[in-house]
Amino acid sequence: FKTITTDNGSEFADLSQLEDISKSLVYYAHPYTSCDKGTVERHNGLIRRFIPKGDYIHNYSLQQIINIETWCNSLPRKILAYHTPDEIFERELDRIYQTA
Repeated sequence: FKTITTDNGSEFADLSQLEDISKSLVYYAHPYTSCDKGTVERHNGLIRRFIPKGDYIHNYSLQQIINIETWCNSLPRKILAYHTPDEIFERELDRIYQTA
């Protein structure tokens, strides 16, 4: 990934080390500023179609989570010229393998 945008939660504290070993840049959003990470918030909205806000993710089976992930990654996005995230990911992998 070229960039990773996250919040300042302790679970992401080690991401700065990722910059040292990869070509990815890590950006931290300001606390309580959802507009800093609009794509993340949009994706959260997609997930909330299946897991309402306030519901515990532990109430869902691994298979249910995988099904939600598959649905999200198979949904065409305007920002991706109406390709799916899966298609773009596969295209990038092909590009990487061709240059290796």
